[in-house]
Amino acid sequence: MNKKPIIIGVAGGTGSGKTTVAKEIYRSFPDQSIAIIEQDAYYKAQDHKTMEERLLTNYDHPLAFDHDLLTRHLNDLLQFKPIEKPVYDYTVHTRSDKIIPVEPKDVIILEGILILEDERLRDLMDIKVFVDTDSDLRIIRRLLRDTQERGRSVESVINQYITVVRPMHLQFIEPTKRYADIIIPEGGQNAVAIDLMVTKIHSILEKTNSLT
Repeated sequence: MNKKPIIIGVAGGTGSGKTTVAKEIYRSFPDQSIAIIEQDAYYKAQDHKTMEERLLTNYDHPLAFDHDLLTRHLNDLLQFKPIEKPVYDYTVHTRSDKIIPVEPKDVIILEGILILEDERLRDLMDIKVFVDTDSDLRIIRRLLRDTQERGRSVESVINQYITVVRPMHLQFIEPTKRYADIIIPEGGQNAVAIDLMVTKIHSILEKTNSLT
């Protein structure tokens, strides 16, 4: 049996703590070959659109993502081929000219709000995780992040949440919970669930290594 990388999918709504979960898993493998691939890096290029059109982009809709490229890159990594991960520039609302080289790893963590929505991505995952956090905590976390780190006003964040983020969460993100193998309540605060995830990944790695 040929050795292949393990792909761990970590999904969840905005502010759920999925990024924290992904980073905690990553930090638990300091001596292991592991990488994180963020779905946010794979927003579609919008060079063909005017700035006014770009500003109307709904970043919480499945069609905002270039899942064709993401699927192709994951398949390359599964074959131990390096990839060039795109970089998205939110200041101009399109893909940057820069790329980030990613070398093949034994463990790949794919993190993003809608990674469980696409069947092609789901089929590539060995473990599918959904980080399930109460909506009041998620909006507070998003509010703090966008006002402190992205210079946005409280009013604009709340308006976007009510008109776009919440409806998209209910329509597209929340339903993907049914595809998850593991549901982690309260995100990065759930140390027990993260420890169980790490133990499971170690078990899969040991089994894979013993078969090579």
